[in-house]
Amino acid sequence: MPQIVAYAAQSATSPLARFEIPRREPGPHDVEIDILYCGVCHSDLHMARGEWEFAVFPVVPGHEIVGRVTRVGKDVRGFKEGDVAAVGCLVDSCRSCSNCQKGLEQYCAKGWVGTYGSADPKMPGHQTYGGYSKRIVVDDRFVLRVSPKANLAATAPLLCAGITTYSPLRHWKVGNGMKVGVVGLGGLGHMGVKLSHAFGAETVLFTTSANKIEDGKRLGADDVVISKDEAQMQKHAGSFDFILNTVAAPHNLDAFTALLRTNGTMCLVGAPATPHPSPSIWNLLFQRRAIAGSLIGGLPETQEMLDFCSERGIVSDIEMIPMSKINEAYDRMHKGDVKYRFVIDMASLA
Repeated sequence: MPQIVAYAAQSATSPLARFEIPRREPGPHDVEIDILYCGVCHSDLHMARGEWEFAVFPVVPGHEIVGRVTRVGKDVRGFKEGDVAAVGCLVDSCRSCSNCQKGLEQYCAKGWVGTYGSADPKMPGHQTYGGYSKRIVVDDRFVLRVSPKANLAATAPLLCAGITTYSPLRHWKVGNGMKVGVVGLGGLGHMGVKLSHAFGAETVLFTTSANKIEDGKRLGADDVVISKDEAQMQKHAGSFDFILNTVAAPHNLDAFTALLRTNGTMCLVGAPATPHPSPSIWNLLFQRRAIAGSLIGGLPETQEMLDFCSERGIVSDIEMIPMSKINEAYDRMHKGDVKYRFVIDMASLA
């Protein structure tokens, strides 16, 4: 079994460092991809630092992957050597449950296989390893098409940050005539603002940082509200059809549910390491408001998102780093010091 170079955390307290991992030879339905760029997601940090109870070690993070196809299995029809391809958060699922049959593999009833940190059904006794590596081999059903004309580095974060925000905006039918709030301006939030604007909604950004007002408007927000300012918040009371909450730290949800119209929904997509304070039921009962959640997207919707963004020139705002700077990038990401997504130039791994 071929061994390839990667970067891994050996424990929750160890820095990421060079590590060799096994990759299977491509089977009949497999696509082998030479990784060109890999986005750095906050989930990577949570896993590498053991902040989620299901973290396993050693962990090779990375699920925002764009690369070039180097080999395909004999039964693969949708990809050929030289194509640009992408891999997101999933590399397999049961494929037979009702959700998988509907293209909702992220809600697989039997549990989907993550790009990293899952038991690998194709390599019994091994776990999956992610995109902080030279190459990856993935079943063709879980490989996505990318336009070769796209900015490939800035496209990589769409595989998580893009689909995580696109999916709920589509599910709740965000569009013209709707007022939409986006809470937080980080890796997820900046994509939420771009996509809500692209869908034609009146888009309001909520941030705790006054220094993000200019950037929020540049990205497409019609208004920016400093969420610590009660007067600014009260100005928008009961006026939102939908709020996309991207913040990955525990915070008071009541301040935002009070801004929803009757029948309005706030969808949580940030995943904090510890729970949010319990919300008040009264904000929900009296106006039939809802708090919901959403997890990435299935394969058909992720391809739809990539095509939508390609047609409109939507990509992530990124800062490119070499692999050797990953630990520094994690420290900066933890402090919110990135605009708005780190992307690793995987040529630096060599």
